[in-house]
Amino acid sequence: MQAAEYLETSLPLTAEEPLSIYTPMDLQKIDLKEVPRHIAFIPDGNRRWAEKQHRTSSFGHKSGADILIDTVKAAKELGVKVVTFYTFSTENWSRPPGEVDALMWLFHSYLLSNRQTMLDEGIRLGIIGDLGKIPNPAHDTILQSIEATKDCPHIDMVLAINYGGRDELLRAFKKIARSLQDGTMKPEEIDESTIASRLDTTPWGDPELLIRTSGEMRISNFLIWQLSYTELYVADALWPEFSHLHLLEAVAAYQKRQRRLGN
Repeated sequence: MQAAEYLETSLPLTAEEPLSIYTPMDLQKIDLKEVPRHIAFIPDGNRRWAEKQHRTSSFGHKSGADILIDTVKAAKELGVKVVTFYTFSTENWSRPPGEVDALMWLFHSYLLSNRQTMLDEGIRLGIIGDLGKIPNPAHDTILQSIEATKDCPHIDMVLAINYGGRDELLRAFKKIARSLQDGTMKPEEIDESTIASRLDTTPWGDPELLIRTSGEMRISNFLIWQLSYTELYVADALWPEFSHLHLLEAVAAYQKRQRRLGN
């Protein structure tokens, strides 16, 4: 079965419905001056949501994809500058081939369909992870979308594709090893900043808040270096159910905490 055939077509690939505007009463729940700059998401629960609907996993993934742009718009409205989504892990290659093919096709079709929306909304695309294994047309569409949105000024939407926290650290350590081997770095010069500067997330920094949906309480090999001092928030909603009001609740909970940063 071709990947395009595997995807169901009952849901649109574009997020055309306008974002519900936060009411003044909604915004009273948070301090807009203390909104986290960078929020990371583990958008979990697509397949479970699809099972509840008696639909295929591809239906769930596409439904989850439809939430991404709406979530970015909501975050932008609150003043967030970076949102990072864990969309495809290094472990996800072990899923059934048909599901993997459908996900690769979804990256291609979703980014292609939403490119104009990203330009209109000022959403710049970023990627973390190793794109070397991503097949075409997804690979080229990702690169084209990065280039097309590079000057978008309002918010960065970072997709973790073929990403794993351990894999990211391994790649960073290999970069350091090459610098040691060619003599451009000495062992005594290595510190935390040496590692941090070689991570995929260097352009965006560490997230202040991580939101995971579906009620699961684990980080699943996501940003394992960067989450050292990140506040964690677990939402019971499955990802396709996640709304701008869930985001508001997460930010409100974040603001009630005292960030100790190891102190």
